[in-house]
Amino acid sequence: MRAVLYLGGTKILIAYCTNSGSTADVAEVIRDALVEGKLGAEVRRLEEVGDLSSYTAAIVGGPIILGWHRKAVRFLRRHREALSRMPTALFFTGMQVTRTGEEERFGLPILLDPRVVREPARPGHLSFKERFTTVGHYLRPIRRLIPAIRPLGAAFFAGKLDYRALSIPQMLFVLLAIAARPGDLRNWDLIRDWARELRPRLASAKEAP
Repeated sequence: MRAVLYLGGTKILIAYCTNSGSTADVAEVIRDALVEGKLGAEVRRLEEVGDLSSYTAAIVGGPIILGWHRKAVRFLRRHREALSRMPTALFFTGMQVTRTGEEERFGLPILLDPRVVREPARPGHLSFKERFTTVGHYLRPIRRLIPAIRPLGAAFFAGKLDYRALSIPQMLFVLLAIAARPGDLRNWDLIRDWARELRPRLASAKEAP
């Protein structure tokens, strides 16, 4: 992992969890896009972060399979108060998101990567597979936290699927419910563009204590 850079009075945390390492790659690309804009940022695994008092902003991410990764959900709950006082953004990595129109109900900008977006076969009558891959399903565990934290945005990025890196329950769910094909769908240009668009709002907190 590259050296930590703190520039322009900012200290942005990019905290992530991962199954196989692919979400870590996404976190590092986000960090590089922020540093490119003269912001200071560092990438750390969620379990390595115990205190947010030294950071001016945060981006939290993790993979989605049975739902958003439990470590990401627990991190938001544990640090809810600190995150409510700083600019915060969320990102998710996965292989499919079913678009239902509910994305607008959460009160924050949501980016859906075209590489993983699917339209329901019968709008208003979702199949089992579709119900488990909606934005609402993925955000439901943190729905009550969203008004308190007030995220700048949430991005659902295409991920990388390697069945060998999954636990047996995860593998069975992906095989039987999602039926996703293994492969790497990550859209690096989209990830960089999202991070670049966040830069002005993340930089606005650079004078925070």
